[in-house]
Amino acid sequence: MEGEPTNTPGSGGRTIEECQDMIRKSLRTPMVKFLREHLEKAGCGIGDNFIKAVNCEKKMSGGYVSGDGIVVCSNHMNMQDEVNQVVIHELIHAYDDCRAANLDWANCVHHACSEIRAGHLSGDCHYKRELLRGYMKIRGHEQECVRRRVMKSMIANPYCSEAAAKDAMEAVWDVCYNDTKPFDRAP
Repeated sequence: MEGEPTNTPGSGGRTIEECQDMIRKSLRTPMVKFLREHLEKAGCGIGDNFIKAVNCEKKMSGGYVSGDGIVVCSNHMNMQDEVNQVVIHELIHAYDDCRAANLDWANCVHHACSEIRAGHLSGDCHYKRELLRGYMKIRGHEQECVRRRVMKSMIANPYCSEAAAKDAMEAVWDVCYNDTKPFDRAP
């Protein structure tokens, strides 16, 4: 997306160019390579422009838009690990979109299922990440974290009220949490 303003040094986050370099690095990580391979096997290969760095007005790290690809919010990224996490999380959404011919992101149940899977399989809720976020619970932290992050994402969906998001998440929790495709088990 040329012509978009980039960050000035010291303003927090990275410039679009710096973030694009970080995305290129993340494409070489084993987990990203694995997910790209499985997208390809599922018939949904992704081109070079599928993952782009952009400046985001909302306080978010990135997102996936069906048919458009993945955006990584450069102005909210500081470290390579953050970019890797966003890319992995969003590639899981892309994989879900690819394998489910009728996935409807406006359907709270569909959205909840993909968020549960992405939160569980991406490593977003690894206990070290949770400690860095200030969540100190050791036992049961992972599922609690996934639930918290699913709700945060779902509430941003204009088609899902908080009550609808919670009901959708609870309705599909067991099935979606235990669906680890394309992995044999949760990484």
